[in-house]
Amino acid sequence: MMLSPAVSTAAGIGSLALAAVASWSSLLLVVQGRVVPGWGVSTVLLVMALVLRWALSRVDRPADASSLPRKPASSARRACRLLIVTAVLGIAWGAMADLVSNAEYHVLRPSGPEGCTAVVRETSFLVIGNGEAYAVGRIGLALGESASWTVDDGYRPVEAGTYALDWGRGSGYLRISGTSTDPVVRGGSADIDCGW
Repeated sequence: MMLSPAVSTAAGIGSLALAAVASWSSLLLVVQGRVVPGWGVSTVLLVMALVLRWALSRVDRPADASSLPRKPASSARRACRLLIVTAVLGIAWGAMADLVSNAEYHVLRPSGPEGCTAVVRETSFLVIGNGEAYAVGRIGLALGESASWTVDDGYRPVEAGTYALDWGRGSGYLRISGTSTDPVVRGGSADIDCGW
């Protein structure tokens, strides 16, 4: 089955664009209670996009071996290369940020109404601790952070258990507490709402 050149080019560029956008966004995925950070999701999307691109190039190859395969337009090749580089840089940046800051992800229990779940990413670098809360819906995807906070001396409140998560009818409320020696210096609460 031959696809039109426009369809195969659009599918290849579209899948690479999705991987590139995901690599620079603050999304995350929860699969069976385990958190896959945005750079991990983007890595999977990039591999799938490259496999799709390869498969489409095989489908577009003519059955007659003496004929040369159709070459994509040079602008489409440049766009694909740019998207691949953008995705790879985003993946590397995200992975390096998690590595350098010793990031830890926590899925908080219990879950809220309709499977809404709070996920926290805690990091520390030098003498500052940071945290971000994410609202993860029933499909396991968070499209961005709900709130963030900063704690003195690299303290990790969620890891230490100095937080409270309360669920209401439609959303949750996360309160972060520091200690007398390691106070929360910015933020400290988050609304967990999976209403998107």
